Amino acid sequence: MEKNELELIQQSMGLFMRLGIKSVTMDELSRQLGISKKTLYKFVSDKNELVDKVLTYACDSDQTGIQKICDLGLNAIDEAFEISKFVSDHIQNMHPSIMFDLQKYHAQAWNNFRTRKKENISECYVANMEKGIKEGLYRDDLNIPVIVNYYVERFDIMFDEELFPRDKFSPSEIYRELFRYHIRGIATEKGIKVLIKKIKKESI
Repeated sequence: MEKNELELIQQSMGLFMRLGIKSVTMDELSRQLGISKKTLYKFVSDKNELVDKVLTYACDSDQTGIQKICDLGLNAIDEAFEISKFVSDHIQNMHPSIMFDLQKYHAQAWNNFRTRKKENISECYVANMEKGIKEGLYRDDLNIPVIVNYYVERFDIMFDEELFPRDKFSPSEIYRELFRYHIRGIATEKGIKVLIKKIKKESI
């Protein structure tokens, strides 16, 4: 990816996160980015392509961030917490309409994103659960594929306005609560002690 294209994608992502996707037109993008529409269309053919590139970049960036956490050598519960915090901090900064805008106006980009995201999350959490079992922090009788698939699907539930209205629940609050629920369900007695210590230390 060329530097100018990378800058365009990063700046576009910032605008989408702050203002939502539907409300940001290509005209508005060119004004906000300080470039002509002609220059903008050198990099993308239309807004759909731009949204898809932004989502691909976001997914790749998140994967890089999560991999850095996995490389720290933490125990499985601390690792899962740090990943949860990383994701929830990102979600907290998202404009409330982003998921709705994606599903309604950019369905293909949304489907591509969900597929990539779920593959990344699945791979990450399979590794985390296997690590936790070896460390004696997670139960060894777990059906890992079932639990990981369930865990991954929670991502969509968090943005269901009927279940979790934004005026009552913040995405980060939901994510962290589900994290505690998840760990308590899979942890051994040893793991529960580690989790309780973590909750007290981090005030989660």
